[in-house]
Amino acid sequence: MNASPIKVLVIDDEPPIRKLLRMGLSTQGYDILEASNGKIALEKLAEGPALIILDLGLPDIQGHDLLRMIRGRNESVPIVVLSSRGDEAGKVQALDLGADDYLTKPFGMDELLARMRAALRHQLQVQGERPVFRSGDLSVDLVRRIVKTGEREVKLSPKEYELLRVLVQHAGKVLTHRFLLKELWDELTDAQYLRVYVRQLRQKIETDPERPQFVLTETGIGYRLRAPD
Repeated sequence: MNASPIKVLVIDDEPPIRKLLRMGLSTQGYDILEASNGKIALEKLAEGPALIILDLGLPDIQGHDLLRMIRGRNESVPIVVLSSRGDEAGKVQALDLGADDYLTKPFGMDELLARMRAALRHQLQVQGERPVFRSGDLSVDLVRRIVKTGEREVKLSPKEYELLRVLVQHAGKVLTHRFLLKELWDELTDAQYLRVYVRQLRQKIETDPERPQFVLTETGIGYRLRAPD
């Protein structure tokens, strides 16, 4: 018996974008729900989408307000935000409000599918958190607090480990500077602290810290740990 298709709610007021997404995602086996505005989107939530694609520029409800409303009703459904080029502040605000990822218009279907898979994987990971995280030759044992690259054990300071642990728990998801500062220092301190610890962590786990493969920079927004294999 085949598993039922994954429902994806597309919230966008532009018919050509909705058509593009409907055609592109349907061929990948997704079941598409559509909403041209925020009011319809809130009604469609009752149909239980497994993932939401949300355009921030809606005619009736401001995108960030709608995101806040959706999170009020469903804390865990993955949300991938679509935003205009250069709207870094908007992306940061969306991520801080609970979006899982973002794409800048125009975007490629392959990139969208990859972000969707990562967001769905991240949700499963959070629900049944695996004790050992693996991505490439990086492994992090969250129970025994052992970090390895290949067979080599990596010694981290307590703060470096805490940074890596938070990244691992949200692997594949963009974490804003604000979120990481709050998680690591319980208060909003200077982002320079975070940059220092990211640099130190990269020195220890990356083959080439100048071209990181694991701890990836999202310019002007934050950091993302490469998703598990």
